[in-house]
Amino acid sequence: MKSYFSNSKSPLYSFLFTLPLFIVYEIGIFISSIDQTMVIRNGADVLLRQLFSYFGLNGFKWLGIIFLISYLITFLIHKRKLQNTKLNLIYLPFMIFESIIWSMLIYLLMTNIHLLLMQPTGDMIIQRVTLAVGAGIYEEFLFRFVLILIFTKLFIFTFAMEYNYSRIIAMFISAGIFSGFHFIGDFGDFFSFNTFMIRFFAGILLGVIYFSRGFGITAWAHSIYDLIILTKITVD
Repeated sequence: MKSYFSNSKSPLYSFLFTLPLFIVYEIGIFISSIDQTMVIRNGADVLLRQLFSYFGLNGFKWLGIIFLISYLITFLIHKRKLQNTKLNLIYLPFMIFESIIWSMLIYLLMTNIHLLLMQPTGDMIIQRVTLAVGAGIYEEFLFRFVLILIFTKLFIFTFAMEYNYSRIIAMFISAGIFSGFHFIGDFGDFFSFNTFMIRFFAGILLGVIYFSRGFGITAWAHSIYDLIILTKITVD
């Protein structure tokens, strides 16, 4: 069990674990776009695409290609570091089970305040499922992996702050940005302080999971939580 908890949070296992989410999301977006002139995408995905467009990387597939290349580089680097270590694929089912547990915990903590981490738009069920999956992988990549890394490095460089303290502060800042992000854009929610604080709390929960269990399990837990909410909405 010690080996599982140590290895399953590594970038190598996160790559293997989140690759299906990435594939499902991109296929879902492709299918949804066949009969539509405008593609509804996860907000973090759109934000990243706009960022890349400033560097001249425009087009439908650029972010997916860059994301996939980053995946492969991460995989090759960490596979080389662990070349003497056997890759235990049996970990992956356990990681799915663990992600379900985390998603249920998030749901139980959030259920009394009736707030979604991601509110899907669009009439087709495939769009909603696709956006739920996209929220897990792209929002966690942007708000947990990227922002926490950037702010941690910034605090260490600027204030010579201790690493663990820097990460904690970075987690709170990223949670605030994560919450505020849901009020931006044409499909953003109407701002209220209570709603902001609820999503802020959700961002902290996801940050704690990210620190303790790594990117892969956090992305899956986020996606499964959104799928639970989607199922509840559909049934209701």
